[in-house]
Amino acid sequence: MASDDLIDIEGSIVDVYPGGSFLVKTDAGTEVQAHLAGKLRRFRIRVVLGDRVTVAVSPYDLTKGRIVFRHK
Repeated sequence: MASDDLIDIEGSIVDVYPGGSFLVKTDAGTEVQAHLAGKLRRFRIRVVLGDRVTVAVSPYDLTKGRIVFRHK
């Protein structure tokens, strides 16, 4: 799937799982299980509990996604 087809949703981290997985509560009220994108891992950007993030979600499965940006 091309990155143009993904839906960007903002939310905050509510739970941290082992292996680099996170539970993100979106502004719409839904919860998304997400992992870190490659650029965040490559540049060692820390994402901790309570951070505001942008999650890229597939239009086919809105419960799983990839964290693509951490807001200041």
